Amino acid sequence: MAEVKPYYSPGGLSAPFYDLTTALDPDLSGDVDIYARLAPEGGRVLELGAGTGRVCLALAERGFTVVGLDLSPLMLAQAEARRQAAPPEIAARVTLVRGDMAALSVPGPFDAIVCPYFGLAHLPAGAAWKNVFGGVAARLAPGGRAAFHLPRADRLAAAPAPPPDRPVLRAPFNDQGQELLVFVHDRRARPEIGRFDQVLDYQVRDAQGRVQASSRERLTYYAADPAPFARSAGLEPDGDLIALGQVGDVHVFRRP
Repeated sequence: MAEVKPYYSPGGLSAPFYDLTTALDPDLSGDVDIYARLAPEGGRVLELGAGTGRVCLALAERGFTVVGLDLSPLMLAQAEARRQAAPPEIAARVTLVRGDMAALSVPGPFDAIVCPYFGLAHLPAGAAWKNVFGGVAARLAPGGRAAFHLPRADRLAAAPAPPPDRPVLRAPFNDQGQELLVFVHDRRARPEIGRFDQVLDYQVRDAQGRVQASSRERLTYYAADPAPFARSAGLEPDGDLIALGQVGDVHVFRRP
């Protein structure tokens, strides 16, 4: 039986191929535009769960000063490589920090704080979410806004499990004919506790279809209404939910 690794863990394939899979994900289309509207021109932004730097570098390109925080050294190494490859004036506007969003130590204030692509949903919706919102509220400038892209529990619960031998993603990634395939080995929904698990099989195949590398990884999301956590931290809902993709919404809150 294949070992099941945590998502984004060392030795897995989800982290090295993160940029490829997110670039092909239609559910993320337009998310940077949403986050860019939250802060004033040239403002200071904190990104929670910065991953490989997709969002923080894009915001820096638009003139924002951005601090990107992530817990994974593997993902931050890729973000740093992306930062160094950027034009100097853009790279200078990005600072990358290793840290836990549930135990924030990055000094504020920030004009906006963003948590893209289900970043908060990797944490159980309880004490960890309370700590995240408390840290966010303490670091927002008065009038500052925070945005969290979160999955919808009803959509996750209704998602059917595809056949385990049929790839949900197949993408070439170089001129040697290699391609990445992703299969859903198992999918389980527990909507009564807001937990949704899927075990994904990543495979790298050569031009002849031979498997060169593989990794089985567990991806868990926790879904809940963030508004009570935000209000408890002193934040107010700011406008309606912003639909983003087929299974998620962006929730925006404001510090009075």
